[in-house]
Amino acid sequence: MNPILSISGLTKTYASGFQALKGVSLDISAGEIFALLGPNGAGKTTLISIICGLVNPSGGTVTVDGHDIVRDYRQARALIGLVPQELTTDAFETVWNTVSFSRGLFGKKRDPHHIEKVLRSLSLWDKKDNRLITLSGGMKRRVLIAKALSHEPRILFLDEPTAGVDVSLRQDMWALVRALRATGVTVILTTHYIEEAEEMADRVGVINHGEIILVQEKRQLMQSLGKKELILMLDADLNEIPTALSVFHLRHGDQANELVYTYDSQRNDISALLAAVGRCGLRLQDIQTRQSSLEDIFVELIGSRS
Repeated sequence: MNPILSISGLTKTYASGFQALKGVSLDISAGEIFALLGPNGAGKTTLISIICGLVNPSGGTVTVDGHDIVRDYRQARALIGLVPQELTTDAFETVWNTVSFSRGLFGKKRDPHHIEKVLRSLSLWDKKDNRLITLSGGMKRRVLIAKALSHEPRILFLDEPTAGVDVSLRQDMWALVRALRATGVTVILTTHYIEEAEEMADRVGVINHGEIILVQEKRQLMQSLGKKELILMLDADLNEIPTALSVFHLRHGDQANELVYTYDSQRNDISALLAAVGRCGLRLQDIQTRQSSLEDIFVELIGSRS
């Protein structure tokens, strides 16, 4: 199946000489939720801005459902919805007019039924006649999403969609993203809240210093790079780890009676460890396991490439 978004050898060098993107190549399939992670200045916003036609590329190509973003600008842009980080709206316009106007910008015919459906899906229907200046920050964020959905795009970019919103609204937005995916919309999000990617994404891409350093299906990423810890809680405190256990590279845990064993899919000697612990005369009170989060993996990846 052909990707709905295809990026090949994309570069961007600004007039100052700063190279924001260095040969980025990436394919994204229709209907997936793709999370793009990276530290500040990594190139996330530049990449999105080029795809959405806000910044000109220095080299490379981008196609949206087969339409080149430069040669076929109108066709490509009509397929994309963008929710930017900044809350940029006309403060004295109503919610209804703001969203309806955005639809008109793409040459779409008036469709009050569609606008109503979008506003209801975002819990904005009862605010449709309110001026934007009267809305909370979270509600304004919903209006930005409504604007992006007004022209029925096939790809939705969410640039830090839950920045500055409370936990409840964040959960609502996660539910909305899943609902959009269920209708066939491809969702691409950048976020500093890595739990968002861990909660929602099908695949994860990591960008650093203008280069894509990893793209992988989320579950595979967690399995291949995620470390696990086995925490052995002894029935008595242990000052020194017995020499006989040195082969397992154990370390002390948070408590004096805890030993921690780190393992992964390639290295797993739990049975041998437990047998060795018994031979050392140590008695177990309890055993717990703990697995790396996506944030742990991200921090390790970025640190190793710095």
